[in-house]
Amino acid sequence: MKENKLTFEQKRIDKDLYIILASALIILGLYTVFQNKIMIFVNDITTHILLRTFVSTLFQFGTAGLGITLVAVLRKENFFTYGLKKKGAFLSILFSTLCFLPHLIFLFATDQVLYYLPFQSVWVTREVLESSFPVNIIGLVLVTAAWGFFEGFNYVFICDKINKRYPNKNRWFNHGAIICAIMCVLIHGMIGVTPRNIIEMITVLIIIYGMLMVKEITENAWGCVFIFVFFWNAF
Repeated sequence: MKENKLTFEQKRIDKDLYIILASALIILGLYTVFQNKIMIFVNDITTHILLRTFVSTLFQFGTAGLGITLVAVLRKENFFTYGLKKKGAFLSILFSTLCFLPHLIFLFATDQVLYYLPFQSVWVTREVLESSFPVNIIGLVLVTAAWGFFEGFNYVFICDKINKRYPNKNRWFNHGAIICAIMCVLIHGMIGVTPRNIIEMITVLIIIYGMLMVKEITENAWGCVFIFVFFWNAF
């Protein structure tokens, strides 16, 4: 579509997507530059666990959450209008969970499942859980918000913006879901080279594309959030 044929809304969405991309790249750039110092700080047990959790959360939120929050505030948009509602929540969670099954089967088949613990791959989770009350609760809320809610909802928000910017009459050729699925594979370094890696990449594509299509069909986003709270970093 040529620039002079874009609607006002599409031009505005372009700016929204630029804001989301720019904020993520800035935080990723800062993390890359200071990665060694950040890792030393996060793993320094002499520093209070809540402070280390908070710093970790800031970087995670900065890459998946800050951009969409800035856009929502700028446009005076409410997250609840993006499918965070009761109606359709059960079906959204159920069918999104089914989209995760191929990846779970892959993990079991390749002996990568030792036990189940939400956010176990997040640096600070175990130490947070072992802390006393109320530190453990506060820390878990921070981890759940950053690595659970915002990472899952980030895909919902971006997908919706892309689909409004590049509308398509074919429901199953969903530009937003496809781009977000590819984006997830690239961000998490899951580009397939060996047969095993290719299968893993395909299962991840199924998760992201599938959960976003479920959101489109049910008009409910809780399934996407559920995946990242209970499954994504849990095995």
